[in-house]
Amino acid sequence: MFKGRTLSISLGAAALALSAPAMAYVGINIGVPVPVHAAPPPVYAPPAAVYAPAVVPGLAIGWHSGWYWDGHRYWSRRDWYARGHHGYR
Repeated sequence: MFKGRTLSISLGAAALALSAPAMAYVGINIGVPVPVHAAPPPVYAPPAAVYAPAVVPGLAIGWHSGWYWDGHRYWSRRDWYARGHHGYR
């Protein structure tokens, strides 16, 4: 009976001794921690505002069926060219 108990204790102690290296390592670090390099988080910005110039419908500067609108008054073709506005836009 004593031999059986001794054999069980010996086998249990051997199993514990062999399983110790297989256990997870848990240690205490008392030094400078290792720096962790990670990508910066993404930054989401709203889209840029786009402003269109104000356009008054029907008052476009230019020729309108033989009359030139310069933004102030209508000119006939003859008056427009007589005043020397040949290359004006």
